[in-house]
Amino acid sequence: MAKKGFQGMGGMPNMNNMMKQVQQMQKKMEQLQDELNSRELETSAGGGAVTVKINGKKEIVAIDIKPEVVDADDVEMLQDLILAAVNEAIRSAEEMTSKEMSKVTGNISLPGLF
Repeated sequence: MAKKGFQGMGGMPNMNNMMKQVQQMQKKMEQLQDELNSRELETSAGGGAVTVKINGKKEIVAIDIKPEVVDADDVEMLQDLILAAVNEAIRSAEEMTSKEMSKVTGNISLPGLF
């Protein structure tokens, strides 16, 4: 005798409905990923001395360096500013992707997808 509230084989929930839901979620995730890939974020370091633009694919699109921070005697400071701005841009892109994807997945953990 089948358990009340379950359909299908072996008391399992209706697999067709589950598969349809998974396919709908996958389609929404693909659409969202396309949208996220085209978005651009901008971050800066050193009070705007170095500005980095990154897209949703985590590709650096542009780096802007204010001329006044270019000092031949202090290249290390400029390198640090660039690193800080790029790392912040990557973190921001990852945060954006995670936040938007969680809206679709309902905070389901899907390792390796994004």
